[in-house]
Amino acid sequence: MATTPRAKPAQKKATARLIISESESGADMLHATGFRAPDPFVYLESRGHTAILLSDLEFDRGRRQATVDEVVSQSELSASLEKSLGRKPSPAEVTARFLKARGGSRPLVPADFPLGLACELEECGIKVIPVAFDGMFRPERQIKSAEEVRLMTRATRITEEGMKRAFEVLQASIIGPRNILRWGGNTLTAERLRIEIETTILSAGGIPAGNSIVACGEQACDPHERGHGPLKAHQLIILDLFPRASTSGYYGDLTRTVVRGKATEAQMRLWEICLLGQKLALGSLRSGVDGGVIHSEVTQFFADNGYPTERVGVGKDGSGGRWSGFFHGTGHGLGLELHEAPRFGAAKLKAGQVFTIEPGLYIPGLGGVRHEDVALITKTGHKLLSRCPKPLEI
Repeated sequence: MATTPRAKPAQKKATARLIISESESGADMLHATGFRAPDPFVYLESRGHTAILLSDLEFDRGRRQATVDEVVSQSELSASLEKSLGRKPSPAEVTARFLKARGGSRPLVPADFPLGLACELEECGIKVIPVAFDGMFRPERQIKSAEEVRLMTRATRITEEGMKRAFEVLQASIIGPRNILRWGGNTLTAERLRIEIETTILSAGGIPAGNSIVACGEQACDPHERGHGPLKAHQLIILDLFPRASTSGYYGDLTRTVVRGKATEAQMRLWEICLLGQKLALGSLRSGVDGGVIHSEVTQFFADNGYPTERVGVGKDGSGGRWSGFFHGTGHGLGLELHEAPRFGAAKLKAGQVFTIEPGLYIPGLGGVRHEDVALITKTGHKLLSRCPKPLEI
């Protein structure tokens, strides 16, 4: 990159923060401006003043909706610059003029700021300074305001509507030959149940993930397997839903594990131990606690109860095999991104942060179990934003 990735002394001198991105998936931009736009635009925060540079297409809407101090017309600024230059300016020159006029000649930018754009701006006298890759460009996103908690609770309710529909369909299904589930006169597949779930989420005001997890039996031993093909009775089925609320952009995230029919003793024990692991993690949540310590405690609890984290079926030469036990994080940050900073296992928990708590156990030959809920960290503990029941047998 044309700029120095870890120029820490320069970062201390920087007084401005610059974002150039769209805000539909650009969480930093949406958080900074409150303005939803599908195309990239410019945001500058400098000397306590916030401003955005918008095209004519978005200008009027931006003035109504953006939570910034100033909204500038890109076309008007371009026309003014053209008069002084005697030629039509490039988009980078227009952006540079906007930044220089507001004290943004050496702004901090996100670590993933586009390389080509950084080079173009440098030619126009703008030296961007990327934050460290392990940093967070807008650390204020970590601590949710009361309004953000309300919006995240709403996103969770939308997610729960999808889970409720999954339960309804599974409960209404019939156990057919070879334990294959049938619903509405046809084989009930993971794909068909996913459609029912995501249609419900859409009706409830959410944007479906499109890859909600409906994984049955052995498929559930891979935590991110979407699931495919016929669903079967008497097998563990992981349902993991993570839609985005269409009005706010905040995510919900919820996982339940069920059996349509009768669970075996081995399935029931796996499910119960996993639930106890989640309760252990939830009971440890409070401001000041180390998330990595909680993760280690949950991992050890599972091992002590007969489910160590290990690779099984490994050949004598060390090849082959697959992971068994608990081999992903205890949870992750949640907000305008599905997985947002801080990472739970590396975090010193703070009041106002929101995490999913989702330990899982995956035993090849038996199946997988995951329980996931959304928790707001408080000074003395936590508050669950999710309230969906946890049935085992349906």
